[in-house]
Amino acid sequence: MSSQVREDDGTDGSARGRTDAGPDGTRYRREDLARAAGVKVRNLRYYQERGLLPPPRREGRIAWYSADHLTRLRLISDLLGRGYTVNGIAELLHAWEAGSGLSQLLGLERAMTRDWVHEEPVTMTLAELRELFGPAGTAEDTRRAAELGYVRIEGDRVTHQSRRLLEATLALVRQGVPLAEILDAGDFVQTQAAALADRFVGLFRRHVIGPDGLERLSATQLDHISDAVAALRPVAGEVVASEFARAMARRVEAEVAELIRKDL
Repeated sequence: MSSQVREDDGTDGSARGRTDAGPDGTRYRREDLARAAGVKVRNLRYYQERGLLPPPRREGRIAWYSADHLTRLRLISDLLGRGYTVNGIAELLHAWEAGSGLSQLLGLERAMTRDWVHEEPVTMTLAELRELFGPAGTAEDTRRAAELGYVRIEGDRVTHQSRRLLEATLALVRQGVPLAEILDAGDFVQTQAAALADRFVGLFRRHVIGPDGLERLSATQLDHISDAVAALRPVAGEVVASEFARAMARRVEAEVAELIRKDL
């Protein structure tokens, strides 16, 4: 994706005001930030009013938020989910800031959440999408793909989140596999992938972070966790890819053997 920012009036809430320049250069308008963090715009404003969120940087009449704002919003959501009140979170953030621990904690959050996904989105019109899939794709398939998070529809334009997945889907369709069944398989894979992610994260939480969570960890321990996350990324992917390849080899071998037996 391009790192250029397309200026607009900052009011329509679309993704046009965001740049994908990376963790230190990404900029969001208010609506985009709220969407990325999974919160309502009014909650974002409330956090600002309560001092939980620093003010944005302004360029003319556009308010720009950074990746640090997104990181802090995610931290706030995590603490709320763990039972903290807004006042309690404010006190905790102020305490971390006073002890210079907040920047390390936010840096750890960025290190833990970034770089897991490397995908190139593809944007086209709905007409181009229909032309791409032809009779194999229906409006219901597009709706289902949106529900599964593969595509995002904005007016007459649609963005597929992954060029690799789009090309893989097209390859299967061209081999005669119905798109509806491909989406069923995608739904199944997402469920299994979520279970795998839960297992890896659980192992990491128990054996690397430990029972006390992040609140009482020293700067050295936080750095250790950050290094451990960096080491986990390729390991997790390699384990899953290797086990899937082994499973596919066994399954295909069994299928071929069964076909041969039927022909004898």
